[in-house]
Amino acid sequence: MARRSRRSKIKRKLAKRQGAKGVTPLIKKYWIQRYDLFSRYDEGIELDEEGWFSVTPEEIAVRHAERSGGGVVIDCFAGVGGNAIQFAAMCNHVVAIDIDPQKVALAFHNAKIYGVENCIDFIVGDFFQLAPSLKGDVAFLSPPWGGPSYKMIQNFTLDLLKPKDGYLIFQVAQTITPNIIMFLPRNVDVHQVEELSWLSSPPLDVEVEENYVQSNLKGITVYFGDAAFGQHRLTKMVS
Repeated sequence: MARRSRRSKIKRKLAKRQGAKGVTPLIKKYWIQRYDLFSRYDEGIELDEEGWFSVTPEEIAVRHAERSGGGVVIDCFAGVGGNAIQFAAMCNHVVAIDIDPQKVALAFHNAKIYGVENCIDFIVGDFFQLAPSLKGDVAFLSPPWGGPSYKMIQNFTLDLLKPKDGYLIFQVAQTITPNIIMFLPRNVDVHQVEELSWLSSPPLDVEVEENYVQSNLKGITVYFGDAAFGQHRLTKMVS
């Protein structure tokens, strides 16, 4: 009985600690993976509920930053800042956009923990309205996937992306730059995504990459234009 009592106390303390961190039943499994999302989580990282299941795992965000090639990166759906932080850490200048003021505030807070807030312009606004005034070397697209239920879809098509379908999102990004990095669900229709390259004239180069964390497939990254095959990086090095 004493042993059960001690276990119950430990469970209650753990539940209380988790509750203080804002952990709900929906995001409990993501909280367990918190260090995969932010290696510096214990230093005060904060996320809203959507951020827990939509932020790019840090290892993948670092990969995206390494492949960006430098210059100005437009993070079109920045969320709580996972990608923007890593782009900035690679000495890129980042324009981080999100329509939700709370997410922008969280992204700024998290960027301060990584010491890169001065390399990021945080903007509360609608990417689709802002696009005509934006200038950058690379556009990063990680639009909402529709929540955790995306995993139940056998063949995730571009029309399921939010807040607009993937074709329109891509076309708007092209008005900024042909060099686009797009992070998508692991069950996305890859052939459909590759077809996005044909929206340009001439068609853009395209490279598809699978992204793993601890041997688990987490998503698919597609590189377009000079972002494909490291061409943007080579251009920057030569110049």
